[in-house]
Amino acid sequence: MLLEIAQWLAKDIRGFAVFNYITLRAVLATLTALAIGLICGPALIQRLAALKIGQAVRQDGPQTHLGKSGTPTMGGALVLISVAMSTLLWADLANRFIWIVLLVTLGFGAVGWVDDYRKVVHRNPKGMRSGEKYFWQSLIGIVASVYLAFTIPTDSASQTWGLFSAWVRSGFTLELPGKADLLVPFFKNVAYPMGALGFIALTYFVIVGTSNAVNLTDGADGLAILPAVMVGSALGIFAYVAGNAVFARYLAFPYIPGAGELVVICGAIAGAGLAFLWFNAYPAQVFMGDVGALALGGALGTIAVIARQEILLFIMGGVFVVETLSVMIQVGYFKYTKKRYGQGKRIFRMAPLHHHFEVSGVKETQVVVRFWIVTMMLVLFGLCSLKLR
Repeated sequence: MLLEIAQWLAKDIRGFAVFNYITLRAVLATLTALAIGLICGPALIQRLAALKIGQAVRQDGPQTHLGKSGTPTMGGALVLISVAMSTLLWADLANRFIWIVLLVTLGFGAVGWVDDYRKVVHRNPKGMRSGEKYFWQSLIGIVASVYLAFTIPTDSASQTWGLFSAWVRSGFTLELPGKADLLVPFFKNVAYPMGALGFIALTYFVIVGTSNAVNLTDGADGLAILPAVMVGSALGIFAYVAGNAVFARYLAFPYIPGAGELVVICGAIAGAGLAFLWFNAYPAQVFMGDVGALALGGALGTIAVIARQEILLFIMGGVFVVETLSVMIQVGYFKYTKKRYGQGKRIFRMAPLHHHFEVSGVKETQVVVRFWIVTMMLVLFGLCSLKLR
């Protein structure tokens, strides 16, 4: 919105041409989202408290968490508002990737909002039925996956329908251009073609999987939000490289026209996340809830796919991955031992993994900060792949 105004003014006042630089608008988007979050945060928290939208804490969770019952939740709405407003103000709204990331983010946020609402109204920590939640997540994920499968390999949105039509006419056998190949980090010329169906399946897994992984991690004050900020900021760098013809050629990355504009939304995510952390740091004044966690995870997954960095998302988001695996291992082993021995056994004292450490006697703040440090190291390791290839 502001970019269009600046471009119009630049016809008469050359100084406004500076807003054509993506990096400047990314910084401004970060500051705008940060300001919106810090200014609107107290009012939102007070409103949530007045409506008695408080967190329902698991009775079987760590005993130290019982005192958090009643803390306002659904604070992730603050993140969504900040990200959406900042992006609409500073991004190029004609960009084909900005809208798909925004729609996926808001779509998953809507699913999370319904889940949180049911938790609050019915005082049921489980919220939506798992099947119902998964259906809506899958619907959004599939639509986004199909769109990206035929948008990323093309140079403009107008070519998307042509590639899709050609794929249908070929009997679904047409190979996608090399831009859609799966890149292997730290190897300059190693990429695996997946075909359209393989690309759609992988993209679906990345978007939906990341959304749920961030949601599972969001179980302690500040635990999920700062890793999401760090991973999102790193993905912004990769998106900028992919969207810049000179940098992409120099670093041997596939050139994805328009991908660089995602730096703006990554900046908005960083600013909104830091603003939310201001209120979510221990002891938390507000919780993010599914409305924020599902949305942030969906956004990170979508950006990673567009930047062609699905494997690096797996590496940099290692905390999210480990948290998810701990739940899968715990549930799977419990069901296996119950079926075989008649009594379920557990590998961890409690899942997700951060609860295991808390129950083992590690303070919540120590767990959170250590997970932040691990994420920082993984993100720096991932950024090394820009040059070490």
